[in-house]
This record gives sequence, structure tokens and C-alpha cells, in this order.
Amino acid sequence: MVVGLGNPGRGYARHRHNVGFMVVDRLAEQVRGSWCKSKEKAFTSRVLVESIPVILVKPQTYMNASGQAVGPIVRRLNADPSQMVVVHDDLDLAAGRIRIKSGGGDGGHKGIRSIADSLRFRDFIRVRLGVGRPPEGVSAEEFVLSPFDQEEREQLSEQIAAAIEAVGLILTEGMEKAKNVIHSGTISAHRAASG
Repeated sequence: MVVGLGNPGRGYARHRHNVGFMVVDRLAEQVRGSWCKSKEKAFTSRVLVESIPVILVKPQTYMNASGQAVGPIVRRLNADPSQMVVVHDDLDLAAGRIRIKSGGGDGGHKGIRSIADSLRFRDFIRVRLGVGRPPEGVSAEEFVLSPFDQEEREQLSEQIAAAIEAVGLILTEGMEKAKNVIHSGTISAHRAASG
């Protein structure tokens, strides 16, 4: 399972908080997947990523209740939550940066907290996309629920492409290899070598 986090509805589509949706939407597009509404308050798409069967998931519960969709899907599919990848925004990373980790705290991210609470398990894989810190006088909530500015939009497409590459590496070569490539900044060289 690869879960992209965000808020449903057109009004939220371009917000920083929806970068997880943006990644799985672009991934589905690349592998010609189509979205279906599931009974668990989510859109899902069964696709092949690097020849590996994957279910892409976009919870439709609003971010803070993401676990209400993800938990039931994991249970219905009898999926291994330690192999689940969750793609989400992260205020603690500079805009444009990507980091991969497994487990740990939620860093104040209520979508991650909701999933961990629902599964009673937090050692799932996270692909964290940096959106930077809010400017002075702007709350974190207000910041993530606002659109990317012009400068950020210019690097967003590249960040989304790198996140898709990260997901592909996690699926095919494992988390440690994916971390080495992504964290060392050699992703474009890796892409060229494998492409």
C-alpha cells in the first residue's frame, strides 16, 4: 500500500498539506491507474509500480482522521503495515527536500498520528516532503492550508518526481537503498543510470 495524505475537495487541492495526494495522483497517472471509491472512505487504485502490485490510497476523511480510512483498508486486505508507505508534507524539512524514515514520532502531523492510532502501529514507512516553516505570525495550520507560492511551485514538480522515484526504490530495492539515494542527493544520477 502507498498512501498519499491530503484533504478532499477542490478547495484544498493546491495546498501544501495536499502534497501527498499530488504524489499518488501523478504516480497513478504515470502507470495509467484509475481511482475508485472504496467503502472505507478513500479513493484507491490498483496498479503495477516497477512490476510490483500496489494499492494507492487517498483517504477522503480529511487529514486529521486519515486513520479512519487507512486502518480499515489495511485490515480488509490483511496488509502488512510495516510495508506500507505513507507520503506526506513535513514542516520540519525545507521546501523541496525529501526524507524517508520508518516509525518514530509523528512530528505533530495529525494525519500520521491518526494512522498510527488506528493501526496501533507506527513503524510504517514515511516519505516526508518538506514544505518549510511558516513565516513569522502565521500559524502552522494556516500555512499548510494555503497554496504553494510561485517559487515553491517551480520546485514542486521536481519534488513530486523525486518522491515517486523514492517510492519506486522502496518497493524494488528496500528502504535503506532508497534512503541512501534520496538522502545523498544522487537521485538524478540514479535515474539516469537506471533509465
